[in-house]
Amino acid sequence: MEARINNDFEQIDHKTCVSICDAIGERLQQNLRPETELSPRLRELVDELRRRDDELH
Repeated sequence: MEARINNDFEQIDHKTCVSICDAIGERLQQNLRPETELSPRLRELVDELRRRDDELH
């Protein structure tokens, strides 16, 4: 499947963005077992998300 980037996208509001992020986080928690070792890159991204979340709250 070919990925396409659409430069004419519409911005989404903050509430919608948070809802999407929460849904993705819930799905990841369901699919990743606690004993699953994350790749170094994924661990780095998760840590970055956690830092940004802490800055907002």
